[in-house]
Amino acid sequence: MFDMRPVGYVIGLMVAMLGLTMLLPFAVDLANGNGHHSVFLQSALLTFLVGGFVALSCQTAKVKGLTLQQTFLLTTGVWLALPIFGALPFLFGATESRLVDAVFEAMSGLTTTGSTVLSGLDGLPMGLNLWRAMLQWLGGIGIIVVAMVFLPELRVGGMQIFKSEGFDTMGKILPRATEISKQISGIYVGITLACFLTYFIMGMPAFDAVIHALTTVATGGFSNHDASFGAFSGPLEYAAVVFMILAALPFVRYVQLVNGHSSALWHDSQVRGFLMTLVVLVILFSVVLGYMFPRSWEQSFREALFNVTSIISGTGYASVDYMVWGSFFVTMFFFIGLIGGCAGSTACSIKIFRYQLLFSATRAQINRIRNPNGIFAVRYEGRRVSEDVLNSVMSFFVFFTVTLGVLAVLLALTGLDFVTALSGAATAVANIGPGLGDTIGPAGNFATLNDTAKWLLIAGMLIGRLELLAVYAILTPQFWRA
Repeated sequence: MFDMRPVGYVIGLMVAMLGLTMLLPFAVDLANGNGHHSVFLQSALLTFLVGGFVALSCQTAKVKGLTLQQTFLLTTGVWLALPIFGALPFLFGATESRLVDAVFEAMSGLTTTGSTVLSGLDGLPMGLNLWRAMLQWLGGIGIIVVAMVFLPELRVGGMQIFKSEGFDTMGKILPRATEISKQISGIYVGITLACFLTYFIMGMPAFDAVIHALTTVATGGFSNHDASFGAFSGPLEYAAVVFMILAALPFVRYVQLVNGHSSALWHDSQVRGFLMTLVVLVILFSVVLGYMFPRSWEQSFREALFNVTSIISGTGYASVDYMVWGSFFVTMFFFIGLIGGCAGSTACSIKIFRYQLLFSATRAQINRIRNPNGIFAVRYEGRRVSEDVLNSVMSFFVFFTVTLGVLAVLLALTGLDFVTALSGAATAVANIGPGLGDTIGPAGNFATLNDTAKWLLIAGMLIGRLELLAVYAILTPQFWRA
């Protein structure tokens, strides 16, 4: 049995740090004088003390690196522990949420899924709305680090193809994670500040600008309004699109840009693939929307641009109830949500690079069938792709499809209708946000779902955020015998 103490030490530290972040909404509610501040003070003390005690009890096992098994446990354990403690303000606070609802909201926040069980957001204490946004912002930067450091090391879903770009981490995961985090964090904070200033200058109230800047850059989609981004319209939608796109691009390219590599971003094939896919979809939606509904072409373009960008990036904002647009758009939104942004960004879902590798492998296989004596290698950005990367990508597609199907069936067995079960499973595994249908669509939320369905969706959000295989690996007997 391998030593669990290094894993406990890191998780304890992160839980304690989460407790410290609760002091910010505490200060906001204290300044507001609404009497809700004590909730965050209690939650902060409990979270900090538990995390601190766990870290202290495991500090004798501090090491410079982690084994493969410890790394798997750490990546999964962090995303299990943080939502539990992040749920405390919802349990103790104004929402008086039940355990399942509190954990659902916290898991949705930290995984940047954006699904919510809360309503009456406009009337919630400012600290609680800020906490929801902070969970998403913290989860956004957290998943960037996981994608850049841990998943390539764990060879999950083809992410090892980015290992050289995410810096060599073999045998020294924690020290390198700290180094990478410092470089990424400055850029992440900078984009968030730029987003806030843009929203504020364009007329969004200061507190709204803070909330939406945090959740835009995290591609999370939590809003402090029940109408989501529909509470704003016009130029602000264009501004949001810019920052959703920036957040869906690989942050390692921003590091290279800052360091003087001016062409790094555009030379990334997944960046070009993502932007071209977005352009094609927006043009298609704009034309069909303008043809089907009597409105100005600018409005058709703006609504198509905003909502397509929101869904493909996994942000989950909605500026309109697109369920009323008809079955064509609803079906398209379902599949668009399964595309995702770039690896190493805050965006979620399958990711563009996997589709590119899939198409490249398919093309090579077709060429082999047509010319059995030829040699056709699968290449990505001019480099030959190894068999283990291809196998990992194909395994990811299989596991993603199977997970989506199984979760949809389980949700249907709880009594949900077909559309709600299928779209709910997709929103959880792909970490998109709103589902489809009258219940969990852009005009609804997840509050009315039964408890079993909510727990299933919580599990789906966790599995999807960690790209499936990182969680499934620890469920195998071989993992614990290694």
